[in-house]
Amino acid sequence: MFNSKNMASMGQNITGCLAVILVSVFITAGCANNKPPVTSGTGTSAMTQGDDFSKHLEVQNADLAKKLVISDVKSRKNNGLLQVNLTLTSRYEKSQKLQYHFNWFDEAGFVIEAGKTPWIPLELHGKQSTTLPGLAPNINVSTFNVYVRAIPEKAYKY
Repeated sequence: MFNSKNMASMGQNITGCLAVILVSVFITAGCANNKPPVTSGTGTSAMTQGDDFSKHLEVQNADLAKKLVISDVKSRKNNGLLQVNLTLTSRYEKSQKLQYHFNWFDEAGFVIEAGKTPWIPLELHGKQSTTLPGLAPNINVSTFNVYVRAIPEKAYKY
């Protein structure tokens, strides 16, 4: 029937199968919550649905923050420089006169070339969406955010 040789062989097979199953479980668990970074690789990468784009938006004040949302972010490397397109959408029914600029960060989270990015004027009409393009100033950039502020009415009324 069963001799000790057969029993040892069955034990090795079971142990081998358990090892394969455990390794598979660990690999699956390790990859389950990891999303690829927006800035990795070449070509275009879009963040998946449900991603929190708000980490890329910095707004002047809480009232303005309620009126704006980033609804899409795409990025790619262009000659080693991070190139981004993000969709800024107004939740407000009226027109808004705004300015924006990009802040660029290295892998450690340090700002790169602070204060050198120009402010770009933007007018968003009620519930309008627009694409904001940005190109990193150098190849050390790994992530970004966009800072948006309102232009005071006094500044553009004569």
